[in-house]
Amino acid sequence: MAYRRPASWLACCLIFLSYPIWAAALPDTLAQRLVACTSCHARTDTAKGTEYFPRISGKPAGYLYNQLTHFRDGRRQYPVMTHMVTHLPDPYLREIADYFAAQHPPAPPATPVAASPALLARGRVLAMQGDAARKIPACVACHGQALAGTLPAVPGLVGLPRDYVNAQFGAWRNRTRQALQPDCMALIATRMSLDDINAVSTWLASQPYESDARPAPAVAAPLPLACGSVP
Repeated sequence: MAYRRPASWLACCLIFLSYPIWAAALPDTLAQRLVACTSCHARTDTAKGTEYFPRISGKPAGYLYNQLTHFRDGRRQYPVMTHMVTHLPDPYLREIADYFAAQHPPAPPATPVAASPALLARGRVLAMQGDAARKIPACVACHGQALAGTLPAVPGLVGLPRDYVNAQFGAWRNRTRQALQPDCMALIATRMSLDDINAVSTWLASQPYESDARPAPAVAAPLPLACGSVP
């Protein structure tokens, strides 16, 4: 007996054939090409990715370029990022960095934190003053008094998720995140205790991010430590 396809199969075929499969061509713009980036680092940095993925909009172009090359060249370890940039040349990575550095979307709200006043106070001291006895420089010494970063290559810290900051300190301590030598953050991370890291990340996450925040024009000289990522 000859096999007869069910009527439902024929109906599905007719629906498929009638569907306009030739979609309109997408615009060949940098913004369109970088949709893959904004799927995690959301366009406004408020809608998605706030629990872990960092805010990249408005960060110094030099910093963003350094991180893209670090992922490409194996100094930072995150498979999704590595896959996306493995075959991209330096000029294109610079173009991407410049694009995001020029974006200044509305600031995300400060993350609600459940922390003791003592923990927040310790975090503030480390961020604003450091700990001279253990040779831990203040965050503001490099990242600017407003902690919004400094040009050309030091990132802002406010607006970053607490979990992300903790993860990066862990990566520096474990040497799975590296920068150009001398790697100043790796050295600082080894001098800080886990309690120190928790205090700093919690305090930073609790700070409001101002919509008009911009990186400072230059790092205060001299730097507290030699840092290969800063020209």
